[in-house]
Amino acid sequence: MRLNIEHKTRYAYEQQVTLSTQYLRLTPQNSVHQQIISWDLELPCAATCTQDAYGNVMHVLTLDTPHQQLDIAARGVVEILDAGEWAPDPECALSPLVFLRATPLTLPNPEIREFAQRYWRPEKPLASLEKLMDELLLKMPYRPGSTQVTDTAAKVFAAGSGVCQDHSHVFLACCRTLGIPARYVSGYLYTENVEHVATHAWVEAWLDGSWHSFDITNNTRSTRQHLRLAVGVDYLDACPVRGMRLGGGGEDMLAVAAVLQVHAQQ
Repeated sequence: MRLNIEHKTRYAYEQQVTLSTQYLRLTPQNSVHQQIISWDLELPCAATCTQDAYGNVMHVLTLDTPHQQLDIAARGVVEILDAGEWAPDPECALSPLVFLRATPLTLPNPEIREFAQRYWRPEKPLASLEKLMDELLLKMPYRPGSTQVTDTAAKVFAAGSGVCQDHSHVFLACCRTLGIPARYVSGYLYTENVEHVATHAWVEAWLDGSWHSFDITNNTRSTRQHLRLAVGVDYLDACPVRGMRLGGGGEDMLAVAAVLQVHAQQ
């Protein structure tokens, strides 16, 4: 499947910002799962390209002149390949054990621990996680606008609803409390369901020497419609745009993403 992606983010500030730095994980990489046909970033000035600790491509964008608006755009064409589970990342020297670490966003509470243990069968780890995914979506139906990006796994689990970020954080908490390394994945999803946004998040769990994908929001392990951007221990490590600024007062942020299938006749 060939996908055309366009992602635009605009920050508008009440007052002038004197200095801002944005960390952009908006550039996908080639893998056994995806082949990048073309990809471009449209930025207000040149950015420094580097690689973060998880092997993600990261651009550091710094504006040191006064500004009240910041526009960032990413667009490209990607071929999604029909591949199996993820092999160990050749570009990332980190041990999978790094992804056992709990974070403030993924810290399990007693209720999450009990929930994870309820469906865990040590002799059938993959089937156990599949069952856990099924039950988690039943307990936490997808409900846009019901949570905030700063909400923890414990909070959204108690609330009983959420979006892909919340599903991923709770699933990460479950995996790690079971002793299974698991990582947060940010990217894009092609879907005809208008309720789901194009930017997406899912989880990869390390079992038997490879990464296995779990898209809790869509209750699937298939990633035939997914484009991976970045990985991390939680949302804060893998989110496409994250930054800081000096000045500016209040801000409005508008993000729009579109993922369209490119048909052969086009």
